[in-house]
Amino acid sequence: MARFFIDRPIFAWVIAIVIMLAGALSISTLPLEQYPDIAPTKVTINATYTGASAKTIEDSVTQVIEQKMKGLDRLVSMSSSSTSSGTARIELTFEAGTNADVAQMQVQNKLQQAESQLPQSVQNQGVTVTKSGTDFLMIVSLISQDGSASATDIGDYISSSLLDVVSRIDGVGDVQTLGSGYAMRIWLDPAKLQKYSLMPSDVTTALTSQNTEVSAGQLGALPAAAGQRLSATITARSKLGTADQFREVIVKSDSSSGAIVRLGDVARIELGSESYTISSRFDGKPAAAMGVKLATGANALTVSNAVKAKLDELSPFFPNQMKAVVGYDTTPFVRISIEEVAKTLAEAMVLVVLIMYLFLQNLRATLVPAIAVPVVLLGTFGVLALLGYSINTLTMFGMVLAIGLLVDDAIVVVENVERLMTEEGLSPKEATRKSMGQITGALVGIALVLSAVFIPMAFFGGSTGVIYRQFSVTIVAAMLLSVLVALTLSPALCATLLKPVEAGHHQEKRGFFGWFNRNFERNAERYRSGVGGLLHRGKRSMLVYVLLLGVLGVTFMRLPTSFLPDEDQGTLMAQVKLPASATDEQLQQTMKSFEQYLSSQKEVAHFITLTGLSGDQATGNAFITLKDWSERGGKAQDAASLSRRFTMDMAARTSNANVFVMLPPAVRGLGSNAGFDVQLQDLGGIGHEALVQAREQFLALARKDPALSQVRSNNLDDTPQFAIDIDDRKAAALNLSTSDINDTLSSAMGGSYVNDFINNGRVKKVYVQADAPFRMQPDSVDRWHVRNGNSEMVPFSAFASSRWTYGSPQLSRYNGMSSFELIGDPAAGVSSGTAMDAVERIMKQLPQGIGYEWAGSSYQERLSGSQAPLLYAVSILFVFLCLAALYESWSVPFSVMLVVPLGVLGAVLATKLAGLSNDVYFQVGLLATVGLSAKNAILIVEFAKQLQDEGMALVEATLQAVRLRLRPILMTSLAFMFGVLPLALSTGAGSGSRRAIGVGVLGGIATATALGIFFVPLFFVAIRRFFAQRKKPTTPTTPASLPALPEA
Repeated sequence: MARFFIDRPIFAWVIAIVIMLAGALSISTLPLEQYPDIAPTKVTINATYTGASAKTIEDSVTQVIEQKMKGLDRLVSMSSSSTSSGTARIELTFEAGTNADVAQMQVQNKLQQAESQLPQSVQNQGVTVTKSGTDFLMIVSLISQDGSASATDIGDYISSSLLDVVSRIDGVGDVQTLGSGYAMRIWLDPAKLQKYSLMPSDVTTALTSQNTEVSAGQLGALPAAAGQRLSATITARSKLGTADQFREVIVKSDSSSGAIVRLGDVARIELGSESYTISSRFDGKPAAAMGVKLATGANALTVSNAVKAKLDELSPFFPNQMKAVVGYDTTPFVRISIEEVAKTLAEAMVLVVLIMYLFLQNLRATLVPAIAVPVVLLGTFGVLALLGYSINTLTMFGMVLAIGLLVDDAIVVVENVERLMTEEGLSPKEATRKSMGQITGALVGIALVLSAVFIPMAFFGGSTGVIYRQFSVTIVAAMLLSVLVALTLSPALCATLLKPVEAGHHQEKRGFFGWFNRNFERNAERYRSGVGGLLHRGKRSMLVYVLLLGVLGVTFMRLPTSFLPDEDQGTLMAQVKLPASATDEQLQQTMKSFEQYLSSQKEVAHFITLTGLSGDQATGNAFITLKDWSERGGKAQDAASLSRRFTMDMAARTSNANVFVMLPPAVRGLGSNAGFDVQLQDLGGIGHEALVQAREQFLALARKDPALSQVRSNNLDDTPQFAIDIDDRKAAALNLSTSDINDTLSSAMGGSYVNDFINNGRVKKVYVQADAPFRMQPDSVDRWHVRNGNSEMVPFSAFASSRWTYGSPQLSRYNGMSSFELIGDPAAGVSSGTAMDAVERIMKQLPQGIGYEWAGSSYQERLSGSQAPLLYAVSILFVFLCLAALYESWSVPFSVMLVVPLGVLGAVLATKLAGLSNDVYFQVGLLATVGLSAKNAILIVEFAKQLQDEGMALVEATLQAVRLRLRPILMTSLAFMFGVLPLALSTGAGSGSRRAIGVGVLGGIATATALGIFFVPLFFVAIRRFFAQRKKPTTPTTPASLPALPEA
C-alpha cells in the first residue's frame, strides 16, 4: 500500500485533502456542549391539590400514582415529594441514553390508569408529565426600570405573555414562573355568610353557574324554514372579566320578597395574586422571574442562545419599561471551558512540532508529522459528525490525547527514513520504500494495541459509559486515521520532501543541534551499556521490578476516589433555612440581610433571591453569578473557596437561620448540588417519628466527622400542626351533612379553585378562601358555621374540637419507601469518595430498619468505581490478545505487558502528589498510559524480534534494537508529554477536569519511558529465554543463538 502512494504522491494528497474538507465542513454542523448526555433521562409528574396537607397528598395522590408506575423500561429510581403547599411531584429517573419521548409516553400511559382514582379537585387542575431535569439552565428576571410595575404585574406579564412563547422553543423542557400572575380572589367573611344563612359551597355553586360560557346556537340554523332571510350566532352568558362583575353575582334570592344577596355582600373581591408563596428579587430589587429547564437530551448552548434571541425580539414590546435580565446562566462556563480546551489543543500542537524539530533537526522532516496532525484532527471531527457526537470537553480531551498518539506514527516513519538515508546513503524514495517494509508491521501493531485499549470502554453502561464512549470513539478514530495517513501521505511526503544526504551527514551539525547530537550519542551509548549491565543482573533487576509493583499497589489503594472533579463554573447556589415554624416576614428579613452581604462582595456580579420555592415560609434560595474568571485570579477567589467563605460569614451574621452556599453539580442533571447525595429510607416500616430520629442522629454524627461539611437534610423539618377533630355523632344529631362540613373547612381555611375568568384576553383562575383576619388564630375556626337540614346555622364549636400536634409539611419517598434526602460536601481537601465512605460508616451506626441508597452523582460515582477494575482488566486482555495475534506468539506479548505497571505507577504517583483523586478522567488517563507504555515496548520488541529472526544472538539483537529505537521512543514520548503538558498546568475555567486528565498521563508517560526503556529489554530476554528452555526437548537450538540470561 505504501509503495503505491510513494509512486503516486498526488493521490495521497487528494485523499488527505478530502479528509480535511470533510472534517472542516462537519465542524460547523457539530453541536457545542460541555458534556454529552451524561445525566440520566428524567420524567416528572406534577399534580396540585389546593389546601391539602402533605399527608393527605401523599396518601391520596402520590402513592396512588406511584403504585401504577410498574413495568417501565430501564427505570433506575423513583423519588417523590408531597408538600403542604398543595403540590405533589414524582420524578422518575431512567438509565442514561434512554429515549426521553418513549419514557414520557410510557409514564403517561401508566398515569392514565391512576387518574380516575385521584381526588376530583386534582383531576380538575390537571396532572402534567414533563421530560425535564430538576435544575435550572438559566433564570431570566424581569425588572421594572421606572418602578411603575409591581412584582405581581411583572409575574402576570411573564405567565400571560412570555411563558408559552419560551416554553415552545425547541429544547426547552419546562419553564417555571418564579413569581405569580393575577387571579380573581374572593375573600369570604364568616359573619356576613352567617347573617344570610350561607356557606362557602353556596358561593362556589353560584360562581360555577353564573361565571360560565353557554353555547346557545344560531338563529336560522339548518334545517331552516322556507324563505328564511336571517342567520346569526346567539351569544348568551359568557365568562366574567372584572371584579365589579363578580361583585354582582347573585348568591341567594328570596322569591316572596324579591330580596337578593350579591357576592359583594358577603365577600371582598379583588384581582389578586394567584400564589402568595413565591416571591423573587434581582440584586435586591422586586422582580419576577422564569426558570428555564432543559429538556432531556437538548443542547444547553443552543437553547440558551435561542431563549436570549427570543427575549431580545420581544423586548421592544415589554410594558412599564420592563427589562429582561439573564440573572443566572450556566452556559458561559460551557463556552469558555470549550475555548480553553481548544487553546490547549493549539498549544499542544505547537509544543509537539517543536519537540519533533529538536530531534529531527530538519524543517522538511518536521513538516511530515506536522502536516499529519491537522489532517487527522479534522478527519476525527468528520467521524464524530458521522456518528452523531458533539464537540464537548470530553471529545476535545480525546483530541489532545490523540495529538501525542497520532504524531507517533508519522515520527516513526520519518525517523526511520532519515536513519536509512544517513546510514546507508539511500535516495529519499529508496529509503522510504525500505523503511516502510521494516515498520509497517509496527505501525499496524501500535494502532491495533492503542485501539484495543480504548475500544472496550465504548461498551460500558451508565453515565460513566457515556463519558468513556466519548474518549473511546475520538481516540480510536484518530488512531485509525493516523495509521491511514502514516501509510499513505507520510511516505509520499518523505519521498518528495526530504533531500538526499550522504552517509554520516548528521554528525556535521554545529551550534545547539551539534551539542545536542553529541550529548545524545554519548548518552545513547551509556544507555546501551547500561541495558547490557542490567541484562547481566537479571534477578536483582526483577527484584526492583517487584518492589515497584508493591509501591504501585499500596499507592493505588490509598488514592482518594471521586466521580468528576468539582469545577469553578462561575455560579453558586444558596439555601436559607429558618426554624420550621418561621413566618414569611422573618424569612424576608433574613433574605434582605443576605442580599446586603452579597451586594458588598466584590466577587459577586448578580444574584437572584427566591422565597417559597419549596412551598413553605421558612426556606429561601439564591442563585449567585460570580464575576468573570479573569477578574477572580487572586488567592481563595475560586468558587469553592467563596462558597465556604460566604457560608461562614453568614453563620456569624445570622443567629436564627442556616445559610448554605454551595457549588452547582459538576454535571447538570446529576443531583441538585456538588457533594454527596444520599437517601435515608424507612425499609423496616418503623414510621415517620423513628425516621426523623434516625435523621437527627445521622446529622449529629456527621457534624462531628472531620471528612464532612455542610451536611443537612434537603427536606423541611416537622412543624406544629393544628388538628380539628369532628365528632360525627354530634354532627349527625345536629342534622349536618359531612360533605358540607368538609367543604366549608376546605374552602375557608385552605382555599379552593372554582373555575376560570377572562383577564386581558387570557384565561385565569378564580379562588375562594376566607379573608386573612378570619384564618389567623386557632379560634378562627369557631367563627365558621355550617347549615343543617333545618336551615339553621350551626357553629363549628358545637361539633368539633381542636388540639395541637406535630407533623411534616413535606413528605418524601424514594423507590416507594418513606425517606429523607441528606446532602453535604466533603471537607476542604477531602475527596468525595472519602466523604462517601464516612457517610457509610455513620449509616452502620443507625438503628435497625433504617436503610440508605445513593442518589444523583453519588450513585454514578459508586457505579463507576465498581466498573473501573473490569475496564482495566478487559482493556489489558484485549491488548494482550492483539499482540499475540500480531506476533503469532504467546511469549512476546508478555514482555510488552510487563511494562504496563511501570506507566501506571507514574500516573498514580503524579495524581497522589498533585492532591488529585481517582476519578473518571484518571481512569481514562490510565488507559492512555497503558497504551503508550505498550507502544514504546512494541518499538523495541518488534526490532529485536526481527534482528533475532535474521540470525542475530538474542542479547545482541536486543541491545542493537534498544540503541536503534531510543531516538524514536524518546521523540514520541516527549511529543506526547509536551502534548498533555498544557492540560496538566492549566488554570481558569474548567481547569479541574483538564488537570485531572493531564497530570496522570504526564506522570504515567514519564515513568513508562524512563523505566520502560530499561525493563523492556530485560523482560524480552528473560521471556524468550524461559520459553526457549521450555521448547528445548523438542527443538534443540544452538547455545549461540539463544544465550541464557546470566545469573545476578
